[in-house]
Amino acid sequence: MNEIKQLLKDAEKIKSLEVQGATNVALSAIDFLNRYAQRLTDYNTEEEFLNKLEEAKEILFNARPTEPALRNGLNFITNRMKKLKHEFKEDHFLELINRYKNEYQTMIQNSKKKIAEIGARRIPFVESDDDYIIMTHCHSSVVTGILLEARTQGKHFEVINTETQPRLQGRKTAKELLDAGIKVYHVVDSAMRWAVNHYEVDLILIGADSVTSEGTVLNKIGSRLLALVAHEEHVPFYVATPLLKYNPQTSFGVIEKIEMRETSEIWENPPAGLEILNPAFETVSRRYIDGLITEAGIFASSHVHNYFEKLYPDMI
Repeated sequence: MNEIKQLLKDAEKIKSLEVQGATNVALSAIDFLNRYAQRLTDYNTEEEFLNKLEEAKEILFNARPTEPALRNGLNFITNRMKKLKHEFKEDHFLELINRYKNEYQTMIQNSKKKIAEIGARRIPFVESDDDYIIMTHCHSSVVTGILLEARTQGKHFEVINTETQPRLQGRKTAKELLDAGIKVYHVVDSAMRWAVNHYEVDLILIGADSVTSEGTVLNKIGSRLLALVAHEEHVPFYVATPLLKYNPQTSFGVIEKIEMRETSEIWENPPAGLEILNPAFETVSRRYIDGLITEAGIFASSHVHNYFEKLYPDMI
């Protein structure tokens, strides 16, 4: 039981946003599963071992319901373990789990590196920083990867980012960019339209927590508002995401969940009778997305299933 208690503590790190960003959540989840497997002692057969892995997987699934990269990573490991056709040997099983974890980590890291290279090309060379303004929302390690790569290439630009209520993840984005010497303007979420208009934003770039087969993107609440602002102001709107954040089950009719978070994040001691709603994510329709920036290139979001199937056929 101590193994499960530790896993629940690890899962709480994801649920509480101690671990932030869909990519970091996925990497942490597969690491937590691997650690759980290494700690396991109360099993005798392959079936018992795999059943315990499935139980652990469900706990991690429930830590963040709207995270396909997390689910794809955990399934990547457990599905391969189920396909093994040899006699059960504990040391070999543990070695394989660790290997599959490392393989998925490498897949994510390689995809982020490729996206940074491709996305940075979308940012032009200009003479001074204030000649090109980019806006982003929340915190995405994929987006910051693009911006940092562009700065490494000597490109000039400034960034506007939102504070991202109620957990203020935008502050992490601001700090990372400031550390790289990038000028950042930090605004409240409700000022996003004003900022786009006032600063004549040239490009809006956000990350994604999930992409569906129809090309709909799920991202931090406020993302659709920013997409509507981009549409109104005629500003290019791109979503940077590894294809591993695609949910292949949506092509079979499964509807991606919108996580509802604790109301205390908004108001700790609200008046009696007040109902507080705290959705973590919202959808961005494909009609407002100029393109997905992925490890396979830049393309319309409605084509995501075809590219996912081409790059990751074993995950369909």
